[in-house]
Amino acid sequence: MLDGLSAPKDLPMGCVHGTPWFVRQLGTTLINLIGDEEVSLREALRRAIAVVNDLHRDTCSLDQEAVPASTVVMIRERGGELDYLVLSDNVLVLDLGTAGIETIVDKRVEETAAEEMQAALQGPTGTPEHAARVSKLVSVQRHLRNTPGGYWVASTNPAAADEAITGSVELARVQQAALLTDGASRLVDSFGILTWADLLTLLRTEGPATLIARTREAELSDPTGERWPRFKRSDDATAAYVTIGQSELS
Repeated sequence: MLDGLSAPKDLPMGCVHGTPWFVRQLGTTLINLIGDEEVSLREALRRAIAVVNDLHRDTCSLDQEAVPASTVVMIRERGGELDYLVLSDNVLVLDLGTAGIETIVDKRVEETAAEEMQAALQGPTGTPEHAARVSKLVSVQRHLRNTPGGYWVASTNPAAADEAITGSVELARVQQAALLTDGASRLVDSFGILTWADLLTLLRTEGPATLIARTREAELSDPTGERWPRFKRSDDATAAYVTIGQSELS
């Protein structure tokens, strides 16, 4: 699952294609690469970034900070293991049965540009003043993107793959899993309306569409971000749910 980073219109962009194009190309390339179990998820991401670079290095300024970028979360069954990779603020939720629920998320972006981030969270959302504060945050974050001491995302630097959170869990231990963009996880980690166990139950019984619909209802109940401060009134939301060992994907 990929989630393209927002690019405010008042900031420059060195790629003529834009973020949606970048996400499509990166996602397609990753799907083709992770089918080879001899290739680690980290190496697959490294190769995919390099492949996409080659697709537009002649038309775009790939050495600029203002290039498309995306978060990444992946899982793959490999023999008796479930491999995972998380880069930036998507969330992977694993139900490990009696061992409880484990969440894997890369929080480094939240640890950078703290002053600008706090300012950008001040409402009301949807105003020109709020938009200006968000643009300033993104501008500062671009200077810290894919640099030591900053945070890491999939963009034009293949070395970002080396900074991803990766691991493997014995497949028999995992009962179910959810892959979430930050817009789909906010009922738990931003709004506190659900627990992770509640979220998994909702996905299992009613599916991702219901989770997203309930997220939109919560956002609409607080349109200016007074109760739940946030950068955007409503964020892109994508969720994937997997029941392990039963070949079921929603």
